[in-house]
Amino acid sequence: MMKQEAVSRGGPGHDEYIRVLRDMSPKKRLELTFELTEFSRDLFLHGLKKRFPEKSEAEIQTIFLERIEKCHNANY
Repeated sequence: MMKQEAVSRGGPGHDEYIRVLRDMSPKKRLELTFELTEFSRDLFLHGLKKRFPEKSEAEIQTIFLERIEKCHNANY
């Protein structure tokens, strides 16, 4: 996986970031999407475990799913 740096929209590096994405094959962009989705999910779960150390794995999963549902519904 390539090194990833935060790139703000319109900020330094944004144009280069867009160029790199456009130069990727559709397959590579899709792979990157899946990698970023997995990374985001893992980071979210890690944060929940740090915030609620007393909760079981099942309870963390329930909290995770409840919060994901709230985010999903906010988009519509």
